[in-house]
Amino acid sequence: MNSIRRRILTLIIGLLLVGLLVLTLFNVYDSNHEIAEVYDAQLAQNARLLEGVMRMPLDRAEHVQLYQAFNDALGQAESRGDGHPYESKIAFQVWDNEGTLLVRTASAPTFTGRPDGAGFSYFVDLNRIEWRVFILKDAELGLRIWVGERDDVRSDLVDRIVRHTVLPNLIGSVVLMVAIWLAISWGLKPLANFASTLRGRHSGSLQPLRLTLPSELEPMQAALNRLLGQIQDLLNRERRFIADAAHEMRTPLAVLRVHAQNVLEARNEEQRRESLGYLIIGVDRTTRLVNQLLTIARLEPSASCASKTPVDLVSAVRESLVQLTPWVLSKGLELSFECVENAHEVTVDFEAINVALHNLITNAVNFSPKGGQVTVGLSFLSSHFLLTIDDQGPGIDEVERDRLFEPFYSRGNDQGVGLGLAIVQKAARVNGGEVSLDNLANGGLRATLKIPFA
Repeated sequence: MNSIRRRILTLIIGLLLVGLLVLTLFNVYDSNHEIAEVYDAQLAQNARLLEGVMRMPLDRAEHVQLYQAFNDALGQAESRGDGHPYESKIAFQVWDNEGTLLVRTASAPTFTGRPDGAGFSYFVDLNRIEWRVFILKDAELGLRIWVGERDDVRSDLVDRIVRHTVLPNLIGSVVLMVAIWLAISWGLKPLANFASTLRGRHSGSLQPLRLTLPSELEPMQAALNRLLGQIQDLLNRERRFIADAAHEMRTPLAVLRVHAQNVLEARNEEQRRESLGYLIIGVDRTTRLVNQLLTIARLEPSASCASKTPVDLVSAVRESLVQLTPWVLSKGLELSFECVENAHEVTVDFEAINVALHNLITNAVNFSPKGGQVTVGLSFLSSHFLLTIDDQGPGIDEVERDRLFEPFYSRGNDQGVGLGLAIVQKAARVNGGEVSLDNLANGGLRATLKIPFA
């Protein structure tokens, strides 16, 4: 279910129907209970009134006339039109102490004898009609007053109440559902307009959105604008990389072509070998250029948090230096590592740091005299760590300090392609840090990587 409107409507209407069902069932139960209580109270009240009438101080003849008047009045309840239709379904019967039936309505069921018991009960007559009965015993006069009401009267009233309750609820629910649907459609209209605007944009458009939206949609618009900006930056980097690569590859390829032609045009073996040597040197330089371009392209986008993992930096740097030691020794130099701690775990993108470390050591080796020493230092401060690479070379010109980090700018190294320090700078930025170059007082250069703790 991908539609927000459908999800909201399903949830709200479902809760509405469940709530309506619970309320209806409660109303039916409560109505049935309250109606039963009211009718029971009426039965008891009628029995008390009848008891009061039967206790009137009359002689035997007057009592007979009174009983006859009761029978005549109650017998006319069904035929007269000025009463209630339920009136004939309420019945009375009175017995004296000898079991003689004194008063009886025409609608009352027939008993073979005076009923026993007292209080409320249910009774089924010979016609299989169920009655709700209240029997009152008068110990002073020896009377037993029986008041009954047909149970179908109560059921009919409950049914009427249920119909009068449920039907408006059903009609109101339908009206309410339509109103909810219209309200949700109106409430989601800004989202629909937002989606329509996005669908109507050209697929190649990277311009930021400038829409007037509700506060709930503003973060979405801001996120989309950030994403569009990132895509624009990526495209710009890609174009810049392609332009730089095309620019830098043009000259080496032209040189390689010249050397290849010289091989073909060589007049003797010595010229051929010389041209092949230049060709191999050009291929190596072009290979380094391609590798450096690929590295700088990988480090171009900002690193995500997923690329940063906990690592024992001391052990990782030591292992990286072990791999470089044979190459450094082959250049007639020594490589040393200085760190006061044996282990220290940090969360960084060590692959980027390792690339930067290799490039800085390569530069130090290229500019250091034979018999010199390259020293790598690692120190941990409160908020960051420092990775330093010291060499014994000529240092740098202060005027050229900033230009050294520009791509394809190379000084004093004919074999370089001018991307080493640019890669180091990008590797530092991937980890939120920075790189700096400083001349040492006793000669040489110190390159420092300053990386904050994640």
